[in-house]
Amino acid sequence: MSGGDQEQRGVLVIQPLPGIGDMIWHLPLIHAIADSLPERKVTVLSKPRSQADRLLIADPAVERVLWVERKPGRHDGFLGLLRLGGMLRKGRFRQVWILHDSARYALAAWLAGIPERTGYGSGLQRRFLSRTVCLTREQGRLHPVDKADAFRVAQGLRQMEPEPRLVLAESARQRVRQRWSLVPKPWVALGIATSESIKQWGAENFAHLAGVLAARGFRGLFVTGGPDDRRLAEEIIGRADALGIHMEAATGQPLEETAALLEACDYYIGNDTGILNVAAAVSTPALGLFGASEPLTHSIFIDAVTPDHPGAGMAGITVEHVLCALERMTG
Repeated sequence: MSGGDQEQRGVLVIQPLPGIGDMIWHLPLIHAIADSLPERKVTVLSKPRSQADRLLIADPAVERVLWVERKPGRHDGFLGLLRLGGMLRKGRFRQVWILHDSARYALAAWLAGIPERTGYGSGLQRRFLSRTVCLTREQGRLHPVDKADAFRVAQGLRQMEPEPRLVLAESARQRVRQRWSLVPKPWVALGIATSESIKQWGAENFAHLAGVLAARGFRGLFVTGGPDDRRLAEEIIGRADALGIHMEAATGQPLEETAALLEACDYYIGNDTGILNVAAAVSTPALGLFGASEPLTHSIFIDAVTPDHPGAGMAGITVEHVLCALERMTG
């Protein structure tokens, strides 16, 4: 890089796993990296699906968010690699931390002239790193949460939080209070979004659960999800309305407002998806429906609801299973 060290500024963290949950899982490591710096701030490079710009909008450790666009996108292929390297060069970063095994991001950082390059160090990636304190082969096979923490320990970074903590904007909290000020407490959010159809519990189950919760005194019932979940939300709300139960539609909101709503809720019950991780990261007790995926164990705020028989899938989780888990959670 031309111009000398005085032109090199800022620290970049690359977290290219695409989901909202993936970004939540890496928050403790991102915060630990920022804490180790004089400026206490980093730039985060991620994929648009992570919604990192909305998710981290109030995080004091994150200065800005940049996008890597792949599959498809302008950073695909060899020319895309060169474009990515050029984009990173414009940032004039002095350090990069790569929270991934891919050699592609390490090569892009090398092409960009970033002098300090630290990463997980698997395979070919290690050749493009300037710091060779990397994960072991066994650590490389860990769940992303445990992998990130093993990397933190290997790099000698101070633990800032034992599990992910999401920083919320007060303006988002205020909008939630204004919009739903008349909804009586206690509040329960039902999370209907899912990245895969096999993880979907379904309209009938969610509507049935809403009826039972209403009968047990939960007066504020919210259906949460993304823009693509509106039709399913309408079906659930319609079924509940036929039972004489009112539900609030909270689909398609900006992610920071969804997070603020979840913080205001007493409980969250939903499919295994990114928003389940958001609920836990704002310290809301959450029941995750794990019929088609391995239960998450990284957070004290997530209680896994699973079918009695392995392989039964989401159909093996009944409303009674959820109610028993809720009773355990409420004590």
